[in-house]
Amino acid sequence: MNAMTVALIAFACTFGGALLGLFLRTLLPEDHLRDDSRDALKLGTGLIATLVALVLGLLVGSAKSSFDAMNTGLTELGAKSILLDRTLAQYGPETMEARDLMRSSLASSIELIWLEDKTSKEGLKIAEAGTRMESIQGELRKLSPGNDSQRLLQSQALQISGELAQERWLLIERAQGSLPTAFLVVLVFWLVVLFAGFGLFSPHNATVIAVLFVCALSVSGAIFLILEMNTPLEGMIKVSSAPLRKALEHLGR
Repeated sequence: MNAMTVALIAFACTFGGALLGLFLRTLLPEDHLRDDSRDALKLGTGLIATLVALVLGLLVGSAKSSFDAMNTGLTELGAKSILLDRTLAQYGPETMEARDLMRSSLASSIELIWLEDKTSKEGLKIAEAGTRMESIQGELRKLSPGNDSQRLLQSQALQISGELAQERWLLIERAQGSLPTAFLVVLVFWLVVLFAGFGLFSPHNATVIAVLFVCALSVSGAIFLILEMNTPLEGMIKVSSAPLRKALEHLGR
C-alpha cells in the first residue's frame, strides 16, 4: 500500500476510536466516570500519549534525515559526474565516447526517476538497469595512455567512476526504506486507544467532534509524511532533480 492509503486507514481507525469513546460515554454507568475513575483513565491516556509523541517525533526526525541524506547524495553524484567529465576532457578526444555514454546515462536516469506517468517501483527498476556505469568503466579501461599525464588522468577517472557507481547503488538502496507493518499496526492501535480515551472525557457535541476530527487528521498527516520521506524517489514528496539536471548541463562542454 502507498503512503496515502496507509494514512487514510490510520485516520479512519483513529477517528473511529474517538467516536467509539464518545459512544461508550453514553453507555457507561456514571460511577465509571467519577473523579477516581477519571484520574486513572487520564493517567493511562497520558502514558499512551507520551509514547505516541515520542515515537512520532523520532520517526519524523529519522525520515527527514533519510530525505536529507538522499538529497545530499544526489548533489554529490552530480558534482562527481562533472568532475569525471572534466577529467576525461583533459585526457583528450579519445574519451568522447565515454563522455557521451555518461551524459546519456545521466539523462535517462533523470527522466526515468522523475517521470510523472510511471509507477513508483517500475521507475527505480528501470533506473537501476539504465545506470550503465559498468559500460563507462569498461570504456575507461580500454584507453591506452601515451604519457604519464594521461596515465594519471585515467587512474583518477577510474577512481571517480568507481565512487559514482558506489554512490548510485547506495542511493538506490536508501530509496527502498519502509516501516515494518507490525510497527504501523502497533502505532495505530495506540492512537485508537488514545482517541477513545479522549472521547470518554469529552461531551457529545459538534465542537468536540470537529476538534477530534482535526486531531485525527493531523496525526494521520504525520504518518503520511513519515512514509513519504522514507521513499524520497517515489510518491508525492520527492527529492529535487535540480542537482542532476544542473550537472547534465555541464557534461560534454
